[in-house]
Amino acid sequence: MSDLLILIGLTLLPFLELRASIPYGVFKTDLSLTVIFLVCVVTNILLAPLLYWFLNNVIHLFLKIKWIDRIYQKIVIKTQKKIHKYVEKYGVLGLALFIGVPLPGSGVYSGALGAYLLGFRKRDFYKSAIVGVLIAGIIVLIVSILGNGALGFLIKQV
Repeated sequence: MSDLLILIGLTLLPFLELRASIPYGVFKTDLSLTVIFLVCVVTNILLAPLLYWFLNNVIHLFLKIKWIDRIYQKIVIKTQKKIHKYVEKYGVLGLALFIGVPLPGSGVYSGALGAYLLGFRKRDFYKSAIVGVLIAGIIVLIVSILGNGALGFLIKQV
């Protein structure tokens, strides 16, 4: 049970999400790959509506505090620049790809912020989040599974 809680906890951490929880599950637990994938992906998908609700209903209260507003504005500008080109060209699919490519600065947290700032409808963001999380989950799982031997061809065997 504690392994499942660690997977959920890692998945909920900003900037880590599936990029940390799936490899942890693959390399540090005895859980099946199916359980690891399902727990991490479902947790990440369920995070999307919570983030959107928070941004829509609560964030304005925190922005009345100057230092929080400064940090928020810095993050907002950075996120808008990153996500705008994808969303402008591809819409919902662009946001899904932004969420789905497991690189630093992408994921459900920045996808939710970008969707909120760019005026995405809640339903469109949810679709993007589901598709994006599935893409990220599959990529990270495959890389984790292949990770141990993926670079073996570069190492000279004696």
